[in-house]
Amino acid sequence: MLHFLGCIESFKHQAILTTCYAAGLRVSEATRRKPEAIDRQRMVLRVGQGKGQKDRYVMLSAGLLEVLTDYWCAVRPTGIWMFPGAVAGEPMSTRAADATCRQAHRMSKLSKPVTPHSLRHAFAVHLLEAGTDLRTIQLLVGHRS
Repeated sequence: MLHFLGCIESFKHQAILTTCYAAGLRVSEATRRKPEAIDRQRMVLRVGQGKGQKDRYVMLSAGLLEVLTDYWCAVRPTGIWMFPGAVAGEPMSTRAADATCRQAHRMSKLSKPVTPHSLRHAFAVHLLEAGTDLRTIQLLVGHRS
């Protein structure tokens, strides 16, 4: 994961794909994050109106908080979105994140395909390998079954 994410040149794109992996978010959920979704005291990230219009909280690791803080301090995005898009007032498009992922995959020379959604799967698999129970993973990724 570190090698793949290190192949992303843009700080903003690296931050958003790191968020997809480190929080297990869908790319559409990551692109629509607002700064107020970060709860530093409880170390959680609020995902409002995810798939199925459900709200949930996901864990915010110290590493992800550091990435997001460094990104925010360096870029100082304007508007309401943490990851603003090319169109003023709109969040980054999922297509832009997909294109970045494809480019990083080519640069990383990894043999297996990598998409923003596979970053979410890697999040779940790494939690499972670390001994996290399935019900907790299920709640974190927002699945009912």
